[in-house]
Amino acid sequence: MNPHDELKSLVELFPSVSPLIECAEHVPSAMTPEPYKELLAHNHHMTVAMESFHKSPVDVRVLAKRLDGDLYSRKIVLLKQGTDQVVQFGIVRFDLKTVSERVRDEIQHEQTPLGRILIQHNVFLQIDLGAILRITAGPGLSDALQMPLHGQTFGRLATIFCNGRPAVDLLEISAPLE
Repeated sequence: MNPHDELKSLVELFPSVSPLIECAEHVPSAMTPEPYKELLAHNHHMTVAMESFHKSPVDVRVLAKRLDGDLYSRKIVLLKQGTDQVVQFGIVRFDLKTVSERVRDEIQHEQTPLGRILIQHNVFLQIDLGAILRITAGPGLSDALQMPLHGQTFGRLATIFCNGRPAVDLLEISAPLE
C-alpha cells in the first residue's frame, strides 16, 4: 500500500469534523532533518526512541479506541512521565490474534505504551519502517500535540510483525522539536 493510502486508512479509523492532518508529504529517510531523522528513521520501538530522546519515561493517554472483532485500534498521545508535555501522537491498528491473551489484556487495559508491553513480554518482532512524512497539522493534530494550527512536524508509518506475521499498523507523529 502506498504511504498516502496507508495514512488515510489509519486516520479514517477515527473520523472527525476537524481534519487531523492538513497535508502529508513523503520524505526519503536520507532527507529527513535531524533530530526527526534520529527519532523516526529506524526499525525500533518509538516508545524507546522517545524515552531516550526526551530523557524520560513516557505515559500513554488513550484519546479514542475501537474494537472490530480481533482488530483493536486506538488514537493516543505519549506524554513525558508525570507531566502534561505531549511528545508523540499515534494511531495504532493491532491484530490481537498475533499475541497471547495476557499481552492482549494488557494492551486493552490501556495503561502502558504498546512498545513497552511488547518488550516486557518478549514478543518476537520486526518493525518495518514504511515511510517518513512531513506533516502540516490540521485542527485535530494541533490540539493533540499542543502545536500551532498549520505548524509542521514529522512522523512515520510503520508495520510491526509479531512472530513473523504482520500485526500492527502505526502512524507515529513527533511533537514539534526545536
